[in-house]
Amino acid sequence: MKRTPSRPSPPASLPTFASRLSHWQKVHGRRDLPWQGTRDAYRIWLSEIMLQQTQVTTVIPYYTRFLAAFPDVGALAAASEDRVLEHWSGLGYYRRAHHLHAAAKAVLARHGGEFPRGVDAIAALPGIGRSTAAAIAVFAFGARAAILDGNVKRVLARHRGVEGFPGAPAVERLLWRVAESLLASREIRAYTQGLMDLGATVCTRTAPRCDACPVANDCIARRNDRVRELPSPRPKKVLPQRAVRVLVLERAGMILLEKRPAAGIWGGLWSFPEVEVDADVAAHCRAQFSAAVAEGEALAPIEHGFTHFRLTIHPQRVAVRAWPPRAEAPGRLWLTRDDALNAALPAPIRKLVRSL
Repeated sequence: MKRTPSRPSPPASLPTFASRLSHWQKVHGRRDLPWQGTRDAYRIWLSEIMLQQTQVTTVIPYYTRFLAAFPDVGALAAASEDRVLEHWSGLGYYRRAHHLHAAAKAVLARHGGEFPRGVDAIAALPGIGRSTAAAIAVFAFGARAAILDGNVKRVLARHRGVEGFPGAPAVERLLWRVAESLLASREIRAYTQGLMDLGATVCTRTAPRCDACPVANDCIARRNDRVRELPSPRPKKVLPQRAVRVLVLERAGMILLEKRPAAGIWGGLWSFPEVEVDADVAAHCRAQFSAAVAEGEALAPIEHGFTHFRLTIHPQRVAVRAWPPRAEAPGRLWLTRDDALNAALPAPIRKLVRSL
């Protein structure tokens, strides 16, 4: 029978968890990130979405370029999907970009262009979960709300000795209760930023620096020498392996790109036409494009990992001998290599285009 982990309180002689963390953040926390020092909900929201499953160093240049292209929620809502994806290209997890665009339109339609202030209203926008909504409300409006992103889960699981994988529903519910019980009664912005900073810079997944932690004195994982064990890792499973052949159709120094369906992986991005690995390429091109082609060089396979499977991409160069006018269609573009690199491409396809 599984035991529900207890949540012991810190010793009475210690200042509260929240006060120690807030003080630490003011002295040792991060203060030079481009989205800090603003109360603009749009900028805070953009940073929070980009930071999901993506490291700060990767996000910073994307954040700067995205803001230059779409300086406010109205500019983002008015932009085309292609332009939004073009500025997101390479950052990965493209559903975030689709949701960002849809949420900007919802802010205009539902809230007259003013970002909603309440956590529930923010969470009702596309692509914004409970923790992200709370972070936006805290930093933009000073709301008193608990956050629970991946770094915070790690901090709380270690400090309170919470067993189990944090992504499991029962464990996550317990961590939410912990997060709410520790919530600061004042200086909510410093406390929330402190939680984020502690998980990102001190209570890291590997090589945590417990000697620099402001809440180490009553950390259960440290006391029981279990820092490296907690939080429990995701249960291992073998990821399915898939394979696809992509056709690098070439004609007069140009390559053909197709826009992918909105649903599914790389939704709305531009990529090469796909076929089964063992498909008859010439027959496919006759049937799909009414085009006459000749198979060329098979390029080196590209391995790419997704959350739920691994994909092997087999690129095949194809020389186009005849391309009838009826083969032109919306969602297909002939581009030079350099122009293709300016399109919204998935990361492995961008890598392939660069190699041509």
